Amino acid sequence: MAGHYSRWLVLAAMSCCCLLQSIEAVALTTTSDKDADLAEEKTSFEAAFQELNATSAMMNEGSAMEPMVSGSAEAESNEEDNVEDILYMRGASFTIHLDAQRNGNNTTRLYDEDNDADDDDVDDDVETNEIPDEDKLLSDAQVNSSPSERQQGTASPSSEPASTPCTLDCGPGGSCYLELGAAAVAAPRRRRRSSPAVIQRCQCPLGRGGDRCQHETEVRSPRFTGLSWLAFPPLHAAYKHVQLELEFRPEAWDGVLLLAGERDDLQGDFMALILHHGYVEFRFDCGSGVGIVRSSETVKLNEWNVLSIYRHRWDAWLQLNQEKRVQGRSKGLFSRITFREPLFIGGPGNTSGLERLPVRQGFRGCVRNLEVNEHRYHFPLAPQGDAINGFDVEKCTADRCSKVPCSHGGKCLTTGGDTAVCLCPLGYTGDLCETRVDLQVPSFNGSSYLRYAGLAETSLSWLELAVTLKPTTPDGVILYNGHHSDATGDFIALYLAQGHVQFTFDLGTGCATLRSEKPVRLGEWIEVRVSRTGRLASLEVEDEPAQEIMAPGAFTQLSLPLNLYLGGAPSAEMYSPKMKTKASFVGCVQTVVLNRREIGILAEALGGVNVGNCGHACEARPCGDAECRPLRERFTCRCRPGLPHPCPALDEPRQQQQQQQQQQQQQVEVTSSVLLTPTTSGPREPELPVPSFTGSDSYLHYDDADTMKRIISYKVDINMRFRASSNSGLLLWSGRQSDPQEQRDSNEDFLALGLDQGYLTLAYNLGSGEAVLRYNLTRLDDDLWHRIRAVRNEQRASLVVDNGKVVSAESPGQLRQLNTDTGLYVGGAPSIARTTGGRYLKGIVGCISDLVLDSDYSVALSSPGQATNTHTCIP
Repeated sequence: MAGHYSRWLVLAAMSCCCLLQSIEAVALTTTSDKDADLAEEKTSFEAAFQELNATSAMMNEGSAMEPMVSGSAEAESNEEDNVEDILYMRGASFTIHLDAQRNGNNTTRLYDEDNDADDDDVDDDVETNEIPDEDKLLSDAQVNSSPSERQQGTASPSSEPASTPCTLDCGPGGSCYLELGAAAVAAPRRRRRSSPAVIQRCQCPLGRGGDRCQHETEVRSPRFTGLSWLAFPPLHAAYKHVQLELEFRPEAWDGVLLLAGERDDLQGDFMALILHHGYVEFRFDCGSGVGIVRSSETVKLNEWNVLSIYRHRWDAWLQLNQEKRVQGRSKGLFSRITFREPLFIGGPGNTSGLERLPVRQGFRGCVRNLEVNEHRYHFPLAPQGDAINGFDVEKCTADRCSKVPCSHGGKCLTTGGDTAVCLCPLGYTGDLCETRVDLQVPSFNGSSYLRYAGLAETSLSWLELAVTLKPTTPDGVILYNGHHSDATGDFIALYLAQGHVQFTFDLGTGCATLRSEKPVRLGEWIEVRVSRTGRLASLEVEDEPAQEIMAPGAFTQLSLPLNLYLGGAPSAEMYSPKMKTKASFVGCVQTVVLNRREIGILAEALGGVNVGNCGHACEARPCGDAECRPLRERFTCRCRPGLPHPCPALDEPRQQQQQQQQQQQQQVEVTSSVLLTPTTSGPREPELPVPSFTGSDSYLHYDDADTMKRIISYKVDINMRFRASSNSGLLLWSGRQSDPQEQRDSNEDFLALGLDQGYLTLAYNLGSGEAVLRYNLTRLDDDLWHRIRAVRNEQRASLVVDNGKVVSAESPGQLRQLNTDTGLYVGGAPSIARTTGGRYLKGIVGCISDLVLDSDYSVALSSPGQATNTHTCIP
């Protein structure tokens, strides 16, 4: 009977061994999704061997048998690390876990920390910041990881949370996730089984944040948790050449940092950047074998590391933290990599087939400044950034802000090094925003900015800007306004670069940059003036000659819907890459004048951070209840409504000087052919005033070729800024000369623009009939500044006032061109009733400050062919 049982046991053992070998052979070719089921089957069969051994020993039928193991399976396991599989050694013990309800779901987590049940004294989850000894990497990996982790090359969550329901509502796209708490992670395994500490948290899709994914977020410097990833579009034009720059701050020694390839199962071509035992490895396969380049030094844990990688066909080199370059080469004859899958950062994303890599878990830590083939990636979700998808990505603060408790609503900002600063709201200053400050003249410290409503459509064809400032560093953005949040499209930027004032603008067809001749003197007040009409722009700094430039392309209008920033911006990524610097301004800004209107630097600000006082005399409130107005180093007082006059504590010398200048300007009467031009001089009194007209024989006249070719044409575009106190009067006229003794032809060509009962009127005749267009939506006789635009395109014309609604009309007949010979009259005309054929009896009573033709030609009001009875316009 014993012999019978012995033969039966031998036959059963041989059958089990054959079946086990078949399972292992299949395991080598199956996908990673089935590995868990196969491993469980192997465990069951191995447990059966133990039972057979025990039975055989009890029956004294010889020594216990050992399972037969396929050598190919052993070679497969962790070949890169040269780790031997000790699972089937003689004397190894096995534990059988039977689950009658086990299903074949391939989504079951593959790795169980508790597989190493007998290693109770080893805490494989405790991390250390010590740099691993390269000679001990193999043994450390065996001791500090469970068998399944060694076999698969990745860490995984504990099996204990899997039995606990996850009940958090994480919103659309979010996922509830169970993980061990810090106390449980630090505890030995045996204690964990008896009292697991499980934490629920939400994993949010990119663009959402908060403990329930309830907030919209924008991650500009991402932190990855080990389960996170970001996806960007597939690499373009990188099949032969890749140049990569990256800064990262790792929190663990292992993880997938970057992955891109041809297929989502990692078969075929691929490129991977991983951390393996603290070393950076660049792995790439052009289709005929993997090439590996490994850094000579380990990364600096919890510090920023700089990585440069260059690949050209088969060859590649890697440089970490400016250390020695390490070179490598891929195998085989193929030299190109096909990229069809997304570029994943921080983790492998949805990529399978990760057994081709020695690690599978995602990267843990922060990433910034990723640049591939001269394209710098922006991490927010498109269209604000470049990312097309992402999961479980956090904002990187590197725990520095926990040590910086900002007060009064201040926000902590990491600075890129190992420090953080508080961004204080307006009215507070100090390292922790602890000090309340009465702001008078704002100062900027390099992390400051003020935010205003953007220029929007108010500067389509023209822009005037004047800024009085005192810089203390040679580089910094003074003012910026853009069109798109991704730094594309129209923009204007006034900034310092290497001490020179520069103005850069883009109308949509290419940027142009103006630069001052001399560098500014740091620590001194200067005034900068910018003027733009269409594509033409000019820059003046103090008394330097004006610099002019014409923007390229055909576009002439500027659209700036985003906020305008003074002194800096929340992020340098908002700036156009066409600027020469992205540093924030350091110094003081006293006044800003936009389109001849002085803005309240503090009163009109929508927000700002880290703005302090400049240390000006106005800080001491010398004007009492009156407004203290800074004038460089001095000041003057402006009485507010309801206060007695004169205001107290006036800066008398400056006030007297201003009064004398005003008296001199009021006595100037221009009757010659030279008229002083207006200037955009900001808060200072204009050195050269704009012309005013009396309404009676008061006008300017032009007959030069540059002006008239823009009038005598199929098209006319007139842009004018004026103010009027009279309800009727001629603004602009061009017509045909006639003999006073003869009756005027009713179909003579003319163009007339003026006011009629307070409303703007455009009349014109191209020789086949008169058209009259009246703008009834806005009265313009209120003595306020208005900007109007009159456009004629052949027979059709349109009017618009102050960016209001457009009204249009069309002339009769077939003729389409205006032919006049009187030149152009502005503000009035001689013998006005006769000249205009009775259409107007007088000129306008008021001032004209700007006249632009064809969007880019500014008529020189300072040098007309003739100026009669014009005076200085009093502001």
